[in-house]
Amino acid sequence: MTCWQHVEHDTTAEPDYTARCGLVADLHLALRDYPGALPFLDSAAPDMISGGLADLAESPELITPADLDRARREWDVLAPLVRSRTAFEAAFPGIDVQPIHGDAPAVNILTTPGGDLFADFELATAGPVEWDLAFLGAEGEAVYDAAAAELGLRTLDARVLRLVNAIGMLRSVACLALAPQLPMLAEAVAPALDGWRAGPFAGGLDG
Repeated sequence: MTCWQHVEHDTTAEPDYTARCGLVADLHLALRDYPGALPFLDSAAPDMISGGLADLAESPELITPADLDRARREWDVLAPLVRSRTAFEAAFPGIDVQPIHGDAPAVNILTTPGGDLFADFELATAGPVEWDLAFLGAEGEAVYDAAAAELGLRTLDARVLRLVNAIGMLRSVACLALAPQLPMLAEAVAPALDGWRAGPFAGGLDG
């Protein structure tokens, strides 16, 4: 449990997540000097993915054998890259690791009388900035890149984006293991699973 200071904010404001991607570059610049120790990509929740895939083996009604086999083989490729900073840096040379928000910061912004405020830092971690842009699409990535360039920050790396989006897809698959406790979950993640099946194996990072 965490405690936060309450701020007045506009709950009726229609968020523009694409435009907010530009603000994420400002956040990354501010976080670069954070002095505290942070684990590497803890917000990827690798134990949740491993556990979820293991549980799905006992629930054939939730996932086909072919889908589960693909998910397991993808995780064999991707897991080392988020469990080990050393492995990540070897696979993505030149990509810096820094403090990041960890939980979709473009979505976790409050519109207040004093300006926009980022919220929900419970999953703050060390990692590539691409993690904070997962699933925001090409338009959001372009907005971020433009803002980052103005601030003198590096722009997003296409291969790292494929990694973080592939991890996100596997998290959706692993979430199916919770469907017996939350039946609506199966329907909620169905579109993500369709996209996963249609996409390249392990985000195209297995070659």
